[in-house]
Amino acid sequence: MADPSSIDLSHDYERAGFSGVLGWGDRPAVLVIDVCRAYVDPDSALYAGVETAVAACAELVRAARANQVPVIFTRVEFVPGGADGGVFYQKVPALASFDRGNPLAEFVADPSPLPTDVVVTKQYASAFFGTSLAATLTAWGIDTLVISGLSTSGCVRATGVDACQHGFRPMIVAEACGDRSQQVHDANLFDLGAKYADVVSLAQACEELARSSS
Repeated sequence: MADPSSIDLSHDYERAGFSGVLGWGDRPAVLVIDVCRAYVDPDSALYAGVETAVAACAELVRAARANQVPVIFTRVEFVPGGADGGVFYQKVPALASFDRGNPLAEFVADPSPLPTDVVVTKQYASAFFGTSLAATLTAWGIDTLVISGLSTSGCVRATGVDACQHGFRPMIVAEACGDRSQQVHDANLFDLGAKYADVVSLAQACEELARSSS
């Protein structure tokens, strides 16, 4: 039997019929998922060392705004004690960082929403679950969702899967997503790219946002 570590996974997946390419549509929107102080404050239980990914998110947002592409932010908020967080809140005690009024739940300085940006408040991993996100994107005629934010294995992954299931083309911007483990980040990007989304570079995403405005 072949040593699994010697198998070229990309080739194996492609041969099995995975890793197709969706390609960009004509009407993109940028989604910035949960880029908040909890992930960049070293004193936070959720600190993940993702400052480089946050900086890439900021660059992506600047490119979107320069090309009049809509930007949507998400944030997490629970009533104190997590009564609206269900078993998810029980499973991950660190989610108490997002109790209403906790400063760790606040947006970082850059990127952060403008007064005119849509901000989706959620209690669960996917930005679509229990929110108005899908309805908003449909009303705007959006066909491509450019996804960035935190964390790759959690809310980014769940949102990418749900974007696909709602009929939007998910484009996951690799450098603009982050996780507390590089191995976990890489594994989730690989799996998303194989099954649910296109994983693209920051440079490619910025080029496509510019193209959409021409």
